[in-house]
This record gives sequence, C-alpha cells and structure tokens, in this order.
Amino acid sequence: MNFKLIFCMIGFMLIARNGSLQSQTSDTSIVQLSGLVLDGSGEILLPVAYTNVFIKGRSSGTFADLKGFFSIVARKGESVRFTSVGYKTVEYQVPKVLASDRYSIVQLMTKDTINLPETIIFPWPSRERFTTDFLAMDVSHAIQEKAKENLARESLEKLRFEVPKDAREYTSYYSQQFNQKYYYMGQTPPMNIFNPLAWAQFFKEWKQGKYKKKK
Repeated sequence: MNFKLIFCMIGFMLIARNGSLQSQTSDTSIVQLSGLVLDGSGEILLPVAYTNVFIKGRSSGTFADLKGFFSIVARKGESVRFTSVGYKTVEYQVPKVLASDRYSIVQLMTKDTINLPETIIFPWPSRERFTTDFLAMDVSHAIQEKAKENLARESLEKLRFEVPKDAREYTSYYSQQFNQKYYYMGQTPPMNIFNPLAWAQFFKEWKQGKYKKKK
C-alpha cells in the first residue's frame, strides 16, 4: 500500500475543505442592514412601529420595533421592501459597492389614503319582504311579557354588573387610566371634593334615598 499517496490525497482533501469554508465565511456580499422607519408625511418625523421589512424575491424578513428600529441581513444590490398598514409601500436597494459589511439608513414612509365606497346595510332585502315579515311577527302575550322582563330596570342593572366586558371596553378603560396617569404626572391629581358636578350628583342620590341603611 502506497502510504505516501494516501497522505497526499488526505492533505489535498483538507486543503480543499478549508478553502471552501473560507470562501463560505468570507462572503463579501452579505451586509447587516439596520436603521429607522419614520413617518415623513408631516413636519415632525415619527416612528412607524412594527413595519414589515423583507427582502424582495426571498422569504427572509423581519419587522421594526415600537421605535421604528429594524435590522436585517441582506446582500449587496438586493431590494428591501417596507410595508405598513395605512402607508405606501416603499422599496430600497442596497448599494452594490460598500466599504463595510454594515450599513445604516433612515427610511421615510408616507401615509396612503384609501377611500372605501359607501355601504348601506338593510335588515331586509326589500320593502315587500319587510311587510311580509312584520305581518307574520309573533306578538303573543307571552312574548310581550318576556320582552318587558328583559327590558326591566332591575334586569338591565343586573346584566351591567354580570356580563363581562369585551375587548373594546377593556381597551377604552386601559387607555383612560393610562392617559389620566400621565396627564397628572409630577403633580397631585385633583380631588372630587372640589368638583361641583360630584356634589350635585351626591345631593341627587341623597334625595333619592340611596344612602339609607338597608334593613
């Protein structure tokens, strides 16, 4: 067995492998692209939060954070597309010649106005169908009593406390608490004891007997 030939083949394979690894790791076309996405529609530049950022023609992409910052790996000469709801789609081409493997940009986006056609929704498709359904409506005494029971003040008051709030009500409540907290930041919030509307409500409820002890 020719050991010299075997050692030469192994050495040649190692040299070829190292050369391929170096060629893979030293790809000069890769660029770390980062920057800010800002709203350039007005005089003040504001960040466009959660903007979709992806490479055109490929499946790789990312999105900007709350402050509009993004970072993505691209190749020189590739086009990067920026999309966000309510804004016009913008494309940016990475320069083909760069002195470094890192590149930063500030991408401006403009608002896009979409006019939706007017939509009118009717509970019935036609007047004739409404007349037919109205005449065929069941208005028996049992149904009338059930309607009065459901619309009674006590029933509605009970539902107001028992039925859970939906997402819209929770969002509105959280926004009110958030705005009130930051509105009075650094100062003492006002007390209702100096609020004339609160005093008027107190006297009204006092006359109605709501503060009497219940037996």
